[in-house]
Amino acid sequence: MTLNIISAEKVEFTGEVTKVTLPGAQGLFTVLENHAALISSLVAGRIVYTADDKDVTMEIKGGIADVNHNVVSVCLY
Repeated sequence: MTLNIISAEKVEFTGEVTKVTLPGAQGLFTVLENHAALISSLVAGRIVYTADDKDVTMEIKGGIADVNHNVVSVCLY
């Protein structure tokens, strides 16, 4: 699936991942391939995604995530 992480300043990451864990307002949640469509607000915490069999961690202050048709789009505050 494709993960796009953008901020007001730049594209932080775009690429293929096997999973992504996000700090949702109601708690952490993990998105895998073929996940149901959803939109969630994000709180301060860590995004952890797996790309090329490596886990990458990114600290965030908050944002919004949209999951639809194997594309996870994250807009950071």
